[in-house]
Amino acid sequence: MKDDIILYHGSKDIIKEPVLGFGNTENDYGLGFYCTETLELAQEWACTATHGGYANQYTLNTRNLKVLNLSGPKYISLNWLALLTKCRGGNLGQEATLNKEYLLDNFLLDIIPYDIIIGYRADDSYFSIARRFLGDDMPLSSMQRSLKLDLLGEQIVLKSNVAFKRIKFLSSIEAPQELYLPLRTTREKKARADFDKICNEPRKPGDLLMSQIRLMGLKADDPRLR
Repeated sequence: MKDDIILYHGSKDIIKEPVLGFGNTENDYGLGFYCTETLELAQEWACTATHGGYANQYTLNTRNLKVLNLSGPKYISLNWLALLTKCRGGNLGQEATLNKEYLLDNFLLDIIPYDIIIGYRADDSYFSIARRFLGDDMPLSSMQRSLKLDLLGEQIVLKSNVAFKRIKFLSSIEAPQELYLPLRTTREKKARADFDKICNEPRKPGDLLMSQIRLMGLKADDPRLR
């Protein structure tokens, strides 16, 4: 990551001074300021069925900041999934609950030391995949392939006071609802269709289910999980 990067945050409001501690605790990575390096994605995220908004543009100096890049080679999909299920929660059946407990005990990363988290942006489609995987309705290989589609974009999330002090507002760029809501809808529909296609594929020999990972006691360094 370069020392100085340009970020965009989609919102119905112009946000000149992001504040740590605001937002939804059930967002993908908990409380934080969620941004993207892609202007069009921020404009899409700013729009809802009732309003348009703005892509707020910022510069962020990342020098010496501690960055957790979940998309990097050091981590596996189960690290990301553990964070998602930790932050989003949800009711699960008995077997899925046991699988979730094993996932959190063995693959959940400690995000407290980090100033920034980089990772996939999830929506209900992603969380549906998480539920299916935890319930043994989808094997590991299919879950991993669904993440690689990456149709919803990657997020850069500011998580610490240090990071918030480094971000500087540059401008706000309008995101008209009539233009960007259809783009967002089309992107999300395509993601759901591609996810559904993967979900409905037959299981292949050797594909691991989450309950097998749990019963075999597999850990993050096991090559079978990559």
